[in-house]
Amino acid sequence: MPSQETEFKHLDNQYKDEVNALKEKLENLQEQIKVQKRIEEQEKPRKWWGLWRKIDDSVKKKVPELRFKGFTDDWEERKLGELSNIVGGGTPSTSNSEYWDGDIDWYAPAEIGEQRYVSKSKKTITELGLKKSSARILPVGTVLFTSRAGIGNTAILGKEATTNQGFQSIVPNPNKLDSYFIYSRTNELKRYGEVTGAGSTFVEISGKQMSKMSIMVPELRFAGFADDWEERKLSSMTNYKNGKSHEDKQSTSGKLELINLNSISISGGLKHSGKFIDEADDTLQKDDLVMILSDVGHGDLLGRVALYPEDDRFVLNQRVALLRPNTIADPQFLFSYINAHQYYFKAQGAGMSQLNISKGSVENFISFVPIIEEQKKIGSFFKQLDETIALHQRKLDLLKEQKKGFLQKMFV
Repeated sequence: MPSQETEFKHLDNQYKDEVNALKEKLENLQEQIKVQKRIEEQEKPRKWWGLWRKIDDSVKKKVPELRFKGFTDDWEERKLGELSNIVGGGTPSTSNSEYWDGDIDWYAPAEIGEQRYVSKSKKTITELGLKKSSARILPVGTVLFTSRAGIGNTAILGKEATTNQGFQSIVPNPNKLDSYFIYSRTNELKRYGEVTGAGSTFVEISGKQMSKMSIMVPELRFAGFADDWEERKLSSMTNYKNGKSHEDKQSTSGKLELINLNSISISGGLKHSGKFIDEADDTLQKDDLVMILSDVGHGDLLGRVALYPEDDRFVLNQRVALLRPNTIADPQFLFSYINAHQYYFKAQGAGMSQLNISKGSVENFISFVPIIEEQKKIGSFFKQLDETIALHQRKLDLLKEQKKGFLQKMFV
């Protein structure tokens, strides 16, 4: 008959075996989740950096190893000054109070580096201060570049502003250079500034030196398109209409779902509001765009749009707006373009506890658009990309639920 000590050892071994099996099961599941996350990240490229393919002779040709499918041409070596204007800054006299605390944002280098987009500076100057200094108004989309005191920090302007003399800011030519494309090359800009900059007390790079920086750029176009993109206001491409209040007749069930401030996600996806009405004479149509006009907090939802998939199922509530594309605009293209430039609408927000944007701010949004055929090509590309991301997100969510179930069932 086995001793009590032998029985305990046997049970202890059984316990260890079960624990090890459980550990191995969870480790395998965790690895599946990590793999799925890596796949998801690979399917989430930046605006112009997705659906890559490998180019075997990339060393021989002036091309990156990973590229968009359909692009084979060499990248061109250009000077930064050929693709943009390099603009310095200035400081009004600090002894004259008439130059300060105005309505014009004025950035110092210490404010740059933590945020991708900036739209509010710590200090402001007046129109008189602007005139009496070498500061210059920089447009939305300018890439701020610190040229001293921490050389090479960057941010994209979400609202017109000025800077002090510690900047050599990059104002892209809209037909030649994309703001986010050059912002994504921050490390190259920083290295160039550190190597090229000169100074005995601190390293500093001049606008002339920045203009001479060589940079490799692709032709960011689908094959077969060469016409210049045209500058257009959103009002020329869409018909705008505000939503209206339905509070007196809404319920938790009904024929038509209300679209309210909770119906659009940060990525432009659709969410159910849980609010319904039975009758309306202004239902949404397939491919209508709906925009958020109010948001609390930091305004990250302000100006976000969603694309509606079918006719006569949804109705707008107040503080959301309809943008119905006309014949010169592709809905999917506008959806991607507007959401990529959400920083403009965020910068237009006004209010204290709640930020709001007006019809005028929306309709005056200026975009650069190609002919309708190229719009459709671009819109279709990003639609496929969004669908791929959504598919992998569902797979990832299922794996997480599976892990959650195992954790609940495999422990006492």
